[in-house]
Amino acid sequence: MKQITILLILVIMNAGLHAQTKKSFHDFTVKTIAGDQFDLSQLKGKKVLVVNTASKCGFTPQYADLQKLYEQYGGDNFEIIGFPANNFLRQEPGTNAEIKEFCTVNYGVTFPMMAKISVKGKDMHPVYQWLTSKEENGVMDSTVKWNFQKYLIDEEGNLVDVVYSKENPLSEKIVRWITGE
Repeated sequence: MKQITILLILVIMNAGLHAQTKKSFHDFTVKTIAGDQFDLSQLKGKKVLVVNTASKCGFTPQYADLQKLYEQYGGDNFEIIGFPANNFLRQEPGTNAEIKEFCTVNYGVTFPMMAKISVKGKDMHPVYQWLTSKEENGVMDSTVKWNFQKYLIDEEGNLVDVVYSKENPLSEKIVRWITGE
């Protein structure tokens, strides 16, 4: 009986240590499209929609709907973070400055855009490693299948769901998640 008790205590302690080491979205720092450091912990208390973007994709017009979503719900409780990526048919070939200009001129983007990264492969950015690995995020494995795939992060920095590219940012599913209705 004593051995079982000790074993049980060790299992519980190990589980506690594992739970303490689990990363959240808020544990990362990224670079903005302007090159500044952006600590994702400043988003604590907000729901966050993370989206990988590209300027030469069939889904590029989603920038307009992302901006509408941001204008309607962005603020104290919700944020959108865009990560330009050139992983799919070289549909984001521009520099950070070119991407920023494209987004501003063509879509009036005011939500935070980060520096161009890789969202898959050997050079995958650590944020996307976390987003796509159940071992890291504690929720699910996923693969970034194309540009404008969306990840939903709750107020505590936990991954909630993945929404694929075909789903419009203004879809009922996303709006209901934001509003909690």
